[in-house]
Amino acid sequence: MSITVIRTALLYGLLILAVRLMGKRQVAEMEPTEFVVTMLLANLAAVPMQDNGLPLVSGVAPIFTILGLELILAVLSMKLLPVRRLLNGVPTMLIREGKIDQKALAVSRVSLDELQQKLREKDVFDFTQVRYAILETDGELTVMLDPKYQNATAKDVGAKCSPAVLYYNVISDGVILRDNLQLAGFDDLWLKKQLHVRNCSKNDIFLLAVNPLGDIQFVKREKR
Repeated sequence: MSITVIRTALLYGLLILAVRLMGKRQVAEMEPTEFVVTMLLANLAAVPMQDNGLPLVSGVAPIFTILGLELILAVLSMKLLPVRRLLNGVPTMLIREGKIDQKALAVSRVSLDELQQKLREKDVFDFTQVRYAILETDGELTVMLDPKYQNATAKDVGAKCSPAVLYYNVISDGVILRDNLQLAGFDDLWLKKQLHVRNCSKNDIFLLAVNPLGDIQFVKREKR
């Protein structure tokens, strides 16, 4: 029993490592090769988990082989356009200059109903408002509205606005994130002052975030 638990834990850790090496993608965002590799890794790991008679090395070797091939193909895809197009395909323009490309729909095997559904998911209910719609290689639809249907920006109306800044979590659920504190441009002395002003310790804080301008987001931990 203990051997089964240890083997399973080792294989589980190996799968987590393999997925991490493949990159940060959700299943819906995976390229075809990445999805295939994920399915293969899961199936390969299931065999040595269930069969204690199979040497662990024999179960691990195929996993490392598949992972190695995936990493090699990933590098080749980054460096060589033909390889990238072969493995991942190319984006397809389904709406071009306001007109639905029926041939592109047929080649992509996307029905008119599916196109309209994808447009509705982008909050577009009238396809005539769309200038371009591109089916990406991961199946997502990218939509560019005709300029007259796009929301006006601050630049369009000549309004002045503050520069965009990013908030960094410096305390998250009672844990101090010193790397983020440094990225925001502050130090431990500043953090101690903030805790003193709020009369609380780090364990009392659910969220403390700050941007480089010094603006703070603060949420106190609720009693449990």
